[in-house]
Amino acid sequence: GMQSHLQALLSLYKLFCPEQVTITLPGKVKTYFKNSEGPWKAAIAAVRQRNQGISPLSQAVLLGTSQPQSRKRKWNAQLVIPASSTNTNNLEQDREKNCVYLYSTNESFPVEQLRTFPQLLQNIHRLEFPSQMGSVLTNPLLLHYMNCVKDESIYLRLYYWMGQMLQEECTWCVVDNPCEEGFKSFLQTVYKAECFLQEGFSACEEFLYKTLPLWDGFCCRSEILRLVSWIPPSNSSDIKTYLYDPLAQLFFTSSIYFKCSVIESLTELLQNWLNCNVIQVDSEFSS
Repeated sequence: GMQSHLQALLSLYKLFCPEQVTITLPGKVKTYFKNSEGPWKAAIAAVRQRNQGISPLSQAVLLGTSQPQSRKRKWNAQLVIPASSTNTNNLEQDREKNCVYLYSTNESFPVEQLRTFPQLLQNIHRLEFPSQMGSVLTNPLLLHYMNCVKDESIYLRLYYWMGQMLQEECTWCVVDNPCEEGFKSFLQTVYKAECFLQEGFSACEEFLYKTLPLWDGFCCRSEILRLVSWIPPSNSSDIKTYLYDPLAQLFFTSSIYFKCSVIESLTELLQNWLNCNVIQVDSEFSS
């Protein structure tokens, strides 16, 4: 059977090789590979070295584990739809025949050729998502598809990819991360996708719960508070422990502007919860 420690191990494999793990895993798996003292030890060491005039800490604090500094990447490089390797032959044939649509129902429609909403409607049952799930966030047509199909495997792939990106590039968990503007732009892209789908991503929820206790309330402030407004309804004790308590510590020691920003974010959070509840009630009533 699916035991918790096996699920945790499979989720770790799926993080690096998602194509090798074909079974469906739960969205939230208990963490077995974590050193809870990692962020605090690294933060204390960084302060000591800074006060002693030594070069800053060269290790990254990755949500509970000390790891090498985040690798350099060209931001938004994974937010562009790549050519699908499984559709290479179809692409070559289309170039030769100068075709816009693929009429064979046995062939998948390459998403890099998806340009218009009528194309989406005609090929909605033949779409094959790109290997880089990040490209979905910037494509309104694929977001429409996610809303219509509600395929669990799509959300699971996006969950693993987004969780890894948020962990690796979190500015206040990675010592001396020079890519704050890039990380801020990425958070804005995620927020726009959440507004489009009218629901928050579970990877963002876990990221916020893990990193808010380490957040200084200044770095990427507006982007973080916007993501807070899309946290899905959950257990009240979790909300208090992982959301309200960390924000309260910053709230009582920060400026009036920060206080107003937090209140505005929590107000939007309440509005989103009410809208979500209305939709659920309407669907239950209609069924």
